[in-house]
Amino acid sequence: MTAQVQVAFAAALCAGGAAWVVGGRDDALRRARVIFGGDAPPAPHPALLGSLRSAVDRFGWQLGREVLCLPAGLLLALLAGSVLPALAGAAAVPLAGRWLRAREREAAVERCAVAVTVLCSALAGDLRAGLAPHAALAGALRRESWPDRPELADAALPLLAAARFGGDVPAALRSAAGQAGAEGLAGLAACWQVAVDGGAGLADGLDRVAAVLRAEHDQRDDLRAQLAGPRSTAAMLALLPALGVLLGTGFGADPLRILLHTPAGLACLLAGGLLEWAGLAWTSRIARSAEGTS
Repeated sequence: MTAQVQVAFAAALCAGGAAWVVGGRDDALRRARVIFGGDAPPAPHPALLGSLRSAVDRFGWQLGREVLCLPAGLLLALLAGSVLPALAGAAAVPLAGRWLRAREREAAVERCAVAVTVLCSALAGDLRAGLAPHAALAGALRRESWPDRPELADAALPLLAAARFGGDVPAALRSAAGQAGAEGLAGLAACWQVAVDGGAGLADGLDRVAAVLRAEHDQRDDLRAQLAGPRSTAAMLALLPALGVLLGTGFGADPLRILLHTPAGLACLLAGGLLEWAGLAWTSRIARSAEGTS
């Protein structure tokens, strides 16, 4: 078996393992049939898979797209003839997972903020249509699918209970406002506390709350648009070293052998990696500071 065939087989094996973890068994079998042109290899024993899942659940691990760092590191290790890329790929898994989880949390917070704005507008419309405040709140929560959305379910259930059974709605709203992204519910609670006996007055207050929340959302979107340019520039500059390695390989300089098999190359690789991390961390901190002071 030639070296090229070994590399191709290892790449296919790594990609199949990553597809199994990320996409599930059926998707992985379909990919295997496409790659190998025949029947897919037999699946691992169910007991083995059950043991793996129980271990993952026991330690609270969450495997997602970050597991792709493993096959990428293994492929680079095969191409470079060094174990360092494989170790770097394994070390990158928790870091990439933390970054992906942070992105998911930010997206969930943004969806929650938008849902609060929509709820205020929908509730104001129902009040103007003549519904009682408690019935309008319960109907708006169900219509906007709050109980069915993971980022809103914890806040929706106490609100629905208070609205349906005549509970303390302002207290439930203030409690739900402690969730990230749902801070606008505190304004809804204040309006409810003041004007619960008059539906028209409550509707006017909710319109003002919704207008303020929409203005804040538009301000955040504008700030993200302004920061998109610097972030893209930082990401492009961070990828330039990898592009340099590819160009050097294309010119026959073999930079991977120098970087991974010589003391000077290892020193340059370590220094470059530290500088790369420092630059990305500094850029991210500047962006977060700008978003926090907006």
